[in-house]
Amino acid sequence: MGSEVYFAGLRARDPGQNTEAKVRGLFDIAGLGECIEPGGPAAIKIHFGEEGNDSYINPSFVRQVVEKVREHGGKPFLTDSNTLYLGSRGDAVDHIATAIRHGFSYATVGAPIIIADGLKGKHYREVEIGKKHFSRVLISGDIAEVTSLIVLTHFKGHEVAGFGGAIKNLAMGCSPPAGKQEQHTARPLNVEGRCIGCGKCMLVCPRQAIGLEDGRAVLDRDRCIGCFECMTVCPENAIDIDWETEIPRFTERIVEYAFGAAKEKKAGYISFLTRITPDCDCVAWSDAPIVPDIGILASRDPVAIDAASFDLVNREIGLGNSYLTANFGRGEDKFRGMRHVTDGFLQIRYAQEVGLGSSDYHLIEVS
Repeated sequence: MGSEVYFAGLRARDPGQNTEAKVRGLFDIAGLGECIEPGGPAAIKIHFGEEGNDSYINPSFVRQVVEKVREHGGKPFLTDSNTLYLGSRGDAVDHIATAIRHGFSYATVGAPIIIADGLKGKHYREVEIGKKHFSRVLISGDIAEVTSLIVLTHFKGHEVAGFGGAIKNLAMGCSPPAGKQEQHTARPLNVEGRCIGCGKCMLVCPRQAIGLEDGRAVLDRDRCIGCFECMTVCPENAIDIDWETEIPRFTERIVEYAFGAAKEKKAGYISFLTRITPDCDCVAWSDAPIVPDIGILASRDPVAIDAASFDLVNREIGLGNSYLTANFGRGEDKFRGMRHVTDGFLQIRYAQEVGLGSSDYHLIEVS
């Protein structure tokens, strides 16, 4: 039968069906209250969005989860970890300032913000996992130290992993920059004949690993940390990866980090299938969605909720005037329709293999 995943669509014809009510209802029916240790701190893991991005989860929806956690006796706080790349969330001061600008103030959400890996990303714990790529992983300290964890995810595309869901939110979002670097083992390559020398890649590189020679970008692979920011901003697709060998390892490492983040936690998951953009909320923009808004999911199983999200997106008809170039039809892989070399479902297959959860799910629709 598989793990239970609860689904609420977005149609509403009376106040009891508004989105805030649906978030509260999903929290209850999915049993997420059982994840909350009475009297103890409860981490609500969320992505606050990079400055310039506007597709992150609405703070008013987050407040519903905060109130539910408090209703079950927990002491909620919103949390994320500092980034590996240059941007508006590279240290806790900038990170919190960005979160507040995006509406995640105490007055709005009713909970404090704690950046889990400290001021400069140095606060973390080693968690033993004994898997293929890692015997131990580095988990941000204030996430590692709690028992209760609620993971709120904006489901969307990703330029390398295929999609970003609950698994990736656990993996990258719950690890400090040093842990993120352990996951980012792949290194980009120049694609001969495509570079126009615009320099956009140089501006976003956090390690100054890119220079210009004869009007063309040149990558220093020894200095590169594999954050893929150069790939994201290149207008000519002049930077690529060895997809066949590098990306399966990258994806498996993400999954193993997710396993470490969830280890010994009472965890619940809510995923928002709205404004399903081509890119992670780490980029400083939000492209047009690739499919119509779908709804909200809740589960105790991160693998099942990602599998259900993946399937629900692919059942939709792709939208024109979006990043999609193929696979517009119902049942076609929308993530490959944007980037044909990606294999998003690899996350789900490997996550089941390592014991993070089950790819088999029972989708239960609620009003």
